Amino acid sequence: MRAIEKIENKDFNLTDVEIIELLSIDAYTNDFYRLLSVSNELTRNKFKNKGYVFTQVGINAAPCSVNCRFCSLGADHYSVDSKWEKDVDTLIKELKVLNEYHFDDFFLMTTADYSIDKYLEVSKQIKPLLKENQKFIANIGDFDIEIAKRLKSVGFTGVYHINRLREGQDTLVTTEQREKSIASAQAVGLEIYYCIEPIGPEHSYEELLEEIKRARDLKISVMAVMRRTPVVGTPLNELGQITAIEMTKIAAVTNIVVNPSRSMNVHEPTQMSLLAGVNQLYAELGANPRDCNSETEKSRGFTPLKAWEMLREAGYNK
Repeated sequence: MRAIEKIENKDFNLTDVEIIELLSIDAYTNDFYRLLSVSNELTRNKFKNKGYVFTQVGINAAPCSVNCRFCSLGADHYSVDSKWEKDVDTLIKELKVLNEYHFDDFFLMTTADYSIDKYLEVSKQIKPLLKENQKFIANIGDFDIEIAKRLKSVGFTGVYHINRLREGQDTLVTTEQREKSIASAQAVGLEIYYCIEPIGPEHSYEELLEEIKRARDLKISVMAVMRRTPVVGTPLNELGQITAIEMTKIAAVTNIVVNPSRSMNVHEPTQMSLLAGVNQLYAELGANPRDCNSETEKSRGFTPLKAWEMLREAGYNK
């Protein structure tokens, strides 16, 4: 049986060969729409048209020693228009404004070199401002189990931490470091937010397969895929970007294989990609690794209102 027929029969126990077969579907054939249909139906049945908007604030703009070759904040190719660090008062004011709108999870993002002591102190003052149903997510550099315990003690419920494509080649971090951080977070009960990223034209389906399987094995509840945004001044800028239709296909396959229990995201979103079973989007403020404007809310970043507008167009509700 072909992989597309297998998933149409609601058999999602796919082999590596079958996952590659789905990723290799020609986006200009009927099989592409069959794939989207299965993924979309899976999400609609499981989540009952429930949508989510997560909000992330980048709290510092500074050269980062991890030096990711796709990131505007890399130390050797810093491409952001300024350098700064938000103080607690600024963050509190921003969160109060954000809380006038509906959003679900709240992320605080820093570069890898940001002081963990400072981060925890800031977070301790931010946590009481979150609503009871808003989860609190850390997006920081690698960490050990002691730091994971400290993150949990100040109120974090999860972490965004992943093994990026070509880790150690396009970054100065190893897969082993990423795995240790993820294991530390899980050991203390922090939820892992995962993403296949940053996907570029040079990445093979075999490379995507490895990360899709990693997420499946981690039993991720909040999943995402992200295409690389070419950032002027970064080493990978000239390699370009995959198409929105290709990203939509990858999102559909990932959703089917990983089968996240809470939400599926695509970033940066296109309306097309919401046909692939995507029910969660991000609003972003402050520094953004895909933007040269250090206030991404004035550039690439969505507001919560814009994210909800896109979700509503696809039939998702708060």
